[in-house]
Amino acid sequence: MDCIFCQIVAGKIPTEIIYHDEDAVAFRDIHPVAPTHIIIIPKEHIPSLAHLSEEQLPLMGHMINIANQLAKKEGISERGYRLVINCGKGGGQVVPHLHMHLLGGRKISDELG
Repeated sequence: MDCIFCQIVAGKIPTEIIYHDEDAVAFRDIHPVAPTHIIIIPKEHIPSLAHLSEEQLPLMGHMINIANQLAKKEGISERGYRLVINCGKGGGQVVPHLHMHLLGGRKISDELG
């Protein structure tokens, strides 16, 4: 598969995995926009949030739980952080594999966008 995130899951592209379990993986973004910028992905290839089936909905709760755990571990939980899921090219999604950004470590702009 040509998906870069699937290749990370398969161990074909080296990256520092900071969390993994049977359903999800988390690693630092290679182009961080904040001091803490972690990507959380499902191991299963799901192209975007729009492709999530009803049966896969619990996966989103699991990914949010992972983000909360990592925010505590990174020391940004008390100050605050942002979770971002871009959906489709028009929504700013660059990699066509469902993923969540955990951003923190500085004040995040009040603007949405």
